[in-house]
Amino acid sequence: MVTPNSPGKLTVLDAPSNLGLSPPQAGTIPGCYKLPWALRDRGLIKLLRAEDGGCLVPPRYRAQWQAGEGDRNAEAIAGYSISLADRLQPLIEQAGKVLVLGGDCSILLGNMLALKRLGRYGLVFLDAHSDFRHPGNDLHIRAAAGEDLAIVTGRGDARLINLQGLGPYVEDQDVHVVGIRGNDEYLQDLAATRISMTTSEQMPEAGTDQLVDEVLATVTRHTAGFWIHLDLDVVDASEMFAVDCPEPEGPSFATITTLLRGLFESPKCIGIDLTIYDPDLDPTGVCADRIVRCLTRALCCNA
Repeated sequence: MVTPNSPGKLTVLDAPSNLGLSPPQAGTIPGCYKLPWALRDRGLIKLLRAEDGGCLVPPRYRAQWQAGEGDRNAEAIAGYSISLADRLQPLIEQAGKVLVLGGDCSILLGNMLALKRLGRYGLVFLDAHSDFRHPGNDLHIRAAAGEDLAIVTGRGDARLINLQGLGPYVEDQDVHVVGIRGNDEYLQDLAATRISMTTSEQMPEAGTDQLVDEVLATVTRHTAGFWIHLDLDVVDASEMFAVDCPEPEGPSFATITTLLRGLFESPKCIGIDLTIYDPDLDPTGVCADRIVRCLTRALCCNA
């Protein structure tokens, strides 16, 4: 178990994997692996006054998949998740905080595996989607980035849910999902679990300060600390369109920034991962600028 993290130190580690996504179209690969480059090119490391933790290079992306095969690239994701946990664990043990730049949402597996090795930790899951597809509610599982919450809570492809015999990597009651849209396909399945949930429609009702308190209560009540997963499609599509599945009726970047700041300044926050932004869909870089502004304002609160 790790001592709660010191506020002054932040390390940035790149995990630019696109293994968990389906091809956007025939003959192409998902561009979210370019996320770290776009943000680093805008001076993110210097702006955050962070230490550079380097990059964990992912295996080759394989697009081939047929129904009934389980998750695309599952073996590669399993190996990469273990390697990511190996890289992340010593950074966590150094008692600083960590920002992991993805990549797609399947990097959550390695992040939570690292924490599970160290004890019981919670998860703040900021996402427009539940990512809760699993064999119990769908005929075919197919892409881990659309199933990452299911996988880390022990539901999904058998090759991914119990790496190193440590699954599930987080307990249902230690998870709080924030920003999911009310029309999500698996909303009712999620509601039937012990996972806490605040939809995007409920966020204005709660208010950001109250929501921070409620989320912190969930993810710290029985844990030594918590991790934040930020899928950037949680932000309203009018501001964040450079993702594979932009969604309307979501929170603004301003709201997410305030929420992140309140969560990240907690001494029990271990770190955060950032996923799904695709520079290929952002030719002018406007979304990248918004992301950097959000992170700088949210994560420098203790600097």
